[in-house]
Amino acid sequence: MPADRFPAEFEDILSRQGRRVLAGTHALCGALADPRRRFESATDLIDARQARRLRALLDRHLLAALERIDRPIPPETIWEMTDDYAEMLPKAARASTVYFDSPQEPGARIARRIGLEAMLRSQSFRAFAAALAGRALADGWGRQVLCYGPGDYAGPHNDHHPRNRRARAGYVDVHVSLAAPSVAHQWLVYARAGHFTEMVSVAAPATVSAYRLPFWHYVTPLAARPGRASGAARRWVLLGTFLYAAPRAP
Repeated sequence: MPADRFPAEFEDILSRQGRRVLAGTHALCGALADPRRRFESATDLIDARQARRLRALLDRHLLAALERIDRPIPPETIWEMTDDYAEMLPKAARASTVYFDSPQEPGARIARRIGLEAMLRSQSFRAFAAALAGRALADGWGRQVLCYGPGDYAGPHNDHHPRNRRARAGYVDVHVSLAAPSVAHQWLVYARAGHFTEMVSVAAPATVSAYRLPFWHYVTPLAARPGRASGAARRWVLLGTFLYAAPRAP
């Protein structure tokens, strides 16, 4: 594949273990078919050399085109309360992103030029997500790129969409996370049995995370390693949002 482009197919960035997911022989296949398993992650599904190459491509081509998300906690969540212990926290977040909603967005144009959009649209990406989901997934999935720098985070949220007829019963996200060596830590915390008791690192060089949404979770602020240039401490996330395929008519 060209050195300055993403591969056309998602399967081309997979390790031997990642290809076992596509082949249906990995232990994670069908993991999210169990409604009690809302989140799974692994750090050995992406080829290490490909992870370094793709992260360098993102740094070189996409960094300058990112759009900033800066959504602080509204002050009225405190000062307009009328009852003790009646806090209502909307989703707060700070990160950078590329949206694919409009093909004319600068980041979307660059993602198309370097082959990133094609890889995220590839059938092997959907097949990989379907293997983890344990069920068929619909065509036309959503795509997004996120980038977390020092202090960036995503506050508690559940990703429930009750007004979306197709998504309100649940759906699947697959995130490919590529963290720089200068990242010290970033954690995904999620709820089990109604409490935030589960915590998983997302700061490895390459992490694949699969979500059976909705459920409560948040991402802690990214921290840079002491003594490293904090500006280089970033974590890229390439994600797909997959709706379940409609049941076939009898």
